[in-house]
Amino acid sequence: MNDTNIIPIENHPLKPFIPQNTRMLMLGSFPPKKIRWSMNFYYPNLQNDMWRIFGLVFFGDKDHFLDNTKLFDKNRITVFLEEKGIALSDTARSVKRLKDNASDKFLEVVEAADINTLLEQMPMCKAVVTTGQKATEILSDLVSSAIPPVGSFVEFEYQSRKMRFYRMPSSSRAYPKPLSEKAAVYARMFEELGLL
Repeated sequence: MNDTNIIPIENHPLKPFIPQNTRMLMLGSFPPKKIRWSMNFYYPNLQNDMWRIFGLVFFGDKDHFLDNTKLFDKNRITVFLEEKGIALSDTARSVKRLKDNASDKFLEVVEAADINTLLEQMPMCKAVVTTGQKATEILSDLVSSAIPPVGSFVEFEYQSRKMRFYRMPSSSRAYPKPLSEKAAVYARMFEELGLL
């Protein structure tokens, strides 16, 4: 008997976060287990550097989105994202965790997210950004696009709209790049999109 048959299927615990003025959609793969969350939102694990990258890029302070108790401040993050027009979702709607963690290597995607429906809700969106290998591969399949090199983009067409598909370094600490180097790559993308 195949072991993956007895591994439970997990459905995504969060709704997509879509500001009214969305100009950019960021896609990860799937959240970690809730035991690792410091807030009820995307990139909730304190060991993940996404909000430190945002803090460095936009405020010159990696701790900008941490509150006094060393938890991420969901309210500060969502207000910022709404101001900038940055939407968040993931490329998987349901998965099996083959190793009981959130590593892309050990996530089996059971159902991919419906990216078309997401983009229909974002008429001003001009870029879709992936933040890891699995998310990149899934998006590439969904929009029939080539995979860009890390830190770069390719163009694709969505309903006669020309869009950019950016592939960014993973914000996971397992991805071997210093925080400052990751932030520099993200900063270049935000500049190119007129968000910085």
